[in-house]
Amino acid sequence: MGRRAWNLLLVYVYTHYFFASLTAHITAMYATFGAVAIAAQAPAYLVALVFAYASNLMMPITHYGGAPAPIIFGAGYVTQNEWWRLGFITTLVNLCIWTFIGGAWWKILGLW
Repeated sequence: MGRRAWNLLLVYVYTHYFFASLTAHITAMYATFGAVAIAAQAPAYLVALVFAYASNLMMPITHYGGAPAPIIFGAGYVTQNEWWRLGFITTLVNLCIWTFIGGAWWKILGLW
C-alpha cells in the first residue's frame, strides 16, 4: 500500500475520535474516502475491502464508539485517558497487521 493510501487510511480511522458512533462515522466518511482513494488510482476492490475492515478495527479507539465499549468502560477498570491511549496503540497494531500482512496475502491470492 502506498504512502498516500496509508495516510488516507490513518486519517479515516483516527477521525473516529470525533464521532459519537461507529455508524455515524462510516455513514459520513466511507464513501467519501473510498472515492478519493479510487480517484488516486487505487484498485476499487482493494479500497472497498480495506476501508470496510478498517471500519471494524477502529472500534476500540474510544469508550463510546462501539456497542460494547460503554458497558466495558462503565465498569471502571480503566480511565478515559488510558482507554484512548490503549485504543490508539491497539488500532495501530491491528492496522499494520491487516494492511501489510493481509495486503501481501491478498496480493498472493490475486485479489488486487
